[in-house]
Amino acid sequence: MKSICVYCASSLGNNPIFAEQAYELGKTLSEHGITLVYGGAKVGLMGIVADGSLTNGGNVVGIIPEFLAAKEIKHDQLQELIVVETMHERKALMQEKSDGFIALPGGFGTMEELFEILTWGQLSLHKKPIGILNVGGYYDSLIQLIDTMIQSGLLKEEYKNMVLVSDSIDDLLSQMNLYEVPFTTKWDGSKIM
Repeated sequence: MKSICVYCASSLGNNPIFAEQAYELGKTLSEHGITLVYGGAKVGLMGIVADGSLTNGGNVVGIIPEFLAAKEIKHDQLQELIVVETMHERKALMQEKSDGFIALPGGFGTMEELFEILTWGQLSLHKKPIGILNVGGYYDSLIQLIDTMIQSGLLKEEYKNMVLVSDSIDDLLSQMNLYEVPFTTKWDGSKIM
């Protein structure tokens, strides 16, 4: 993977481990020569993951909608900052410029980005690995919810394999590098993905 998109909060949260791991993720990506693609802000976990990469010689591409850039939350030290008109353009361009995706802790926006990219993968709109860095057990209840979806017959078990989870950055990157797109069967018996 040459580039990874990181989804995360524009706030810090109340657990210091969130910021520590955001910085370490940015640093680790730079050490592996992987370009960080993210939402372009200088605030919260977003700013910290970018700084983790930049401080350690990494390449960072930020993509931010104009209305957020105008509020002066854009990171002004990136190698590349792309200003787009809408949130939809931002997400599409982040997907286009990335070879994989990692979710750090975040709120509604992070969840929306994570689930959209999972849905795009489920629909075979991309075949890229999607990882969750489960910092401090933040995503434990989401992982349980995915199991509930499967048990309720609303999600095929094969799709759970699209969600790579670890509390270790190195382990998650290793899983992403070994990722193979899961296959499932459509209602007519044909294979998809």
